[in-house]
Amino acid sequence: MSESSPSRTTRRARVRAPELTGRGGWLNTGGKELTLADLRGRIALLDFWTFCCINCLHVLDELRELEEKHRDTVVVIGVHSPKFVHEAEHQAVVDAVERYEVAHPVLDDPELATWKQYAVRAWPTLVVIDPEGYVVAQHAGEGHAHAIERLVEELEAEHAAKGTLRRGDGPYVPPEPEPTTLRFPGKALLLPSGNFLVSDTTRHQLVELEADGESVVRRIGQGGRGMTDGLPDRARFQEPQGLALLPDGSVVVADTVNHALRRFDPETGRTTTLAGTGFQWMQGDATSGPARDVKLSSPWDVAHWNGKVWIAMAGVHQLWAYDPRVGSVGVAAGTTNEGLVDGPGDEAWFAQPSGLAATPERLWLADSETSALRWVDVDGGVHTAVGTGLFDFGHRDGDAGQALLQHPLGVTALPDGSVAVSDTYNHALRRYDPATGRVTTLATDLREPSDAVLVGGDIVVVESARHRLTRLRLPEEAVRVAAVAHRTRRAATEVAPGRLRLDVIFQAPAGQKLDTRYGPATRLLVSATPPELLLDGEGAGTDLSRALELNPAVTEGVLHVSAMAASCDDPEAGSGSAAGAEEYPACHVHQQDWGVPVRLTGAGADRLPLVLAGMDG
Repeated sequence: MSESSPSRTTRRARVRAPELTGRGGWLNTGGKELTLADLRGRIALLDFWTFCCINCLHVLDELRELEEKHRDTVVVIGVHSPKFVHEAEHQAVVDAVERYEVAHPVLDDPELATWKQYAVRAWPTLVVIDPEGYVVAQHAGEGHAHAIERLVEELEAEHAAKGTLRRGDGPYVPPEPEPTTLRFPGKALLLPSGNFLVSDTTRHQLVELEADGESVVRRIGQGGRGMTDGLPDRARFQEPQGLALLPDGSVVVADTVNHALRRFDPETGRTTTLAGTGFQWMQGDATSGPARDVKLSSPWDVAHWNGKVWIAMAGVHQLWAYDPRVGSVGVAAGTTNEGLVDGPGDEAWFAQPSGLAATPERLWLADSETSALRWVDVDGGVHTAVGTGLFDFGHRDGDAGQALLQHPLGVTALPDGSVAVSDTYNHALRRYDPATGRVTTLATDLREPSDAVLVGGDIVVVESARHRLTRLRLPEEAVRVAAVAHRTRRAATEVAPGRLRLDVIFQAPAGQKLDTRYGPATRLLVSATPPELLLDGEGAGTDLSRALELNPAVTEGVLHVSAMAASCDDPEAGSGSAAGAEEYPACHVHQQDWGVPVRLTGAGADRLPLVLAGMDG
């Protein structure tokens, strides 16, 4: 439901904020338990996130500048709300907070208690609480930092005038750093020299290790966030992940948070930039062209296959390809819709592809959010070997059609034609054999394995949460593991069968208006799992409200809703600051994908509101 933005004199809707509760307790507070009373007088920004979610990681980065600029008035509170079973483990949350350098207090809410109190329906969701303890805004998805900063400035002025604003240091207490050689390494590869090159992700470096996998030869990168080319003592990365060896001996690096591909030359030690601008790709940006002119979005892994560097573009649920012969980059497969759909590359859906491995006939990929192992054939068709969708996961061996993984991040081709899967949230190394169509477990008790490298008859696993490489003999027999199956932890929304009104609420931020210069400013895409759930209302349109018809014969399922709205600065509202602002206003895209589990019951609701930005009146 699209509404015009309120002016500065309009009374802002306010709802008393529920208390913050979570069985896992608080992190980054020095042991202090925080309450809303402790935040009174400050502007609180609640970030409902989970560490598997790439959009949540994007929001963490979006908020860094806001946190620093308004550090004496704004307190960001991360409310960790798990999707996967592993994410409900307290130590896993502790690790994630350090891994992603979360510099604010975090509430560990494994039972989704605060999530339910705030009626949150999607990761990520941001909720703004004013200094008097009232909810004044809610935003789902990413790309809202500009709107939140404008609201923060309004709240600062309003509550300074009322005498209800309290400035000063916030409750954040940083943890003590740990002296390990690696810190949450992401990926590794074997160099022609026999040494290993490892992406030391949390330290923003590459590290070359001797063949023992422990002794440091050299570090590449200064060790702080940034994007600088040059020799090892000058280069900078931001949370690098994937590595791929090129025929000329150089290495392509997926520089994830810089949204770029870098090239490292082991001979000279020099790092250069191959692709990306340093800025995140958003809807409407170019999807092909000269590599240095095209934006990327959280490239997580890379693989050299059939003359090109294929990219697991986790941030937009696609595969892209970089052509080193002509220096171009572009989409190779995927639509940006999140899910599991096979078929021709331009029709396939992925969900945060995070690991790649090339064989002559297939490009294997770990599709993490669908807990799936998938592959691309030489004609560009996309197939699924293991996995069923966004909401089913677990640890179950056997026939691939019923086998289960849990958020795998890596895949490694083995000499016999099978593949090893770094089954990250199951802490296991799994194996899929295309010849038999069966899945087995090779090893367990590996803490968040994220990649593996074949070295002779051994396989060297990146144990990310143990900060090390672990060498294993490739076992001749599989490990027997008790089967466990899970579904996503969120409670289903009860809705009535028949007609259901879907309203996506979008209120353009103050000082902005919907951007209708080139056509409709909004887009809505609706589908369902199973497809039979929807009798009417499926497909794409431009209205953010839609009448759906739910099949009474299908008692439960998932509604997949994708919404986008574009807004631009409105000079008439006083936001244009320079001549020509009306002709060339600053514009912003707001977008979010929801997967809403629903249960059909006669007493259920006949309206489903989803907040993209604003408040549901």
